Amino acid sequence: MKEQYQIKYSLYVPAIFLMLGVLIISCGHQQQIDPLPKGAEAISLLGDTLSTPEIDPVNFDSLNSGLIRAVINYRVDPEEIPSIIWLGRRTAYVGEYREALRIFTEGVYKHPEDPRMYRHRGHRYITLRKFDLALEDFKSAEDLMRNLPDQVEPDGLPNEAGIPTSTLKSNVFYHQGLAHYLKGDFAGAVESYRKAESLDLTDDMKIAFLYWHYMALKRVGNDMEAGELLQDVNSEIELLENDAYLNLLLVFKGVFEPDHLLESGADALQNATLAYGIGNWHYMNGRTERAFGIWENLYDPESSQWPAFGFIAAEAELARMQSEL
Repeated sequence: MKEQYQIKYSLYVPAIFLMLGVLIISCGHQQQIDPLPKGAEAISLLGDTLSTPEIDPVNFDSLNSGLIRAVINYRVDPEEIPSIIWLGRRTAYVGEYREALRIFTEGVYKHPEDPRMYRHRGHRYITLRKFDLALEDFKSAEDLMRNLPDQVEPDGLPNEAGIPTSTLKSNVFYHQGLAHYLKGDFAGAVESYRKAESLDLTDDMKIAFLYWHYMALKRVGNDMEAGELLQDVNSEIELLENDAYLNLLLVFKGVFEPDHLLESGADALQNATLAYGIGNWHYMNGRTERAFGIWENLYDPESSQWPAFGFIAAEAELARMQSEL
């Protein structure tokens, strides 16, 4: 079964990108990513090559059909903003992050006043470990959207309820803070997360912000404010997507023991979100050796989880440790 899906992937997707190449390169906008061998998407912060993740066969048909629709819509009107955005997003969903970045660069070139192009390209710069370039894009998005009303951002991979949980502005500040955090600029991360306090956030986004905001505050030594963030966090909060972040916040608060999360699934420690969060819980409580042991177990450049934020965060921790040796 798995081989059949890989064959389908080889038939459809490369043909699509071959077709796109002429269209996208024609905009003439130079890329700010280094050339890599075929099949390589990025170089990790530890110097390892990260290749296009393998698609889970269970998800292949929906991802492939979504990409084909996006290509068709783009061919109908390559100037239309939604067509460019969805082509970039659906290209990223199949693990072609460099191609997605090129598509969003085309969007920036064609629509330089639209903050959504910078928001999405910044996200992909994070995936490719280009944090400074991501921050440049999020600053551009922030400036452009300053006097605009916020807008719900539709989900390309909807939750079971089919309800979007984020907005343009919340995503810009969330990913901006994340880029600072991954660079080790925890004060910058705190500043970005505070920008979202005036937004009307869904519970899912509140929890996502609280998770990274709390850890950034702990890293800058602001334990009192970090503790205040956890006051209203409880196990009764109902979420559509971010249960892992909520459970980790409950660990930070002392409600759950880490073993509670490890028992939630046979491969819990292989889950990048849980592994980074549990490692960071140990780190914040002075158990540095245990923290780095968990992060080292998580870090596998051949893992399909390398695009996940938790994986990148663990990778960044290991890279900082290595640079300090």
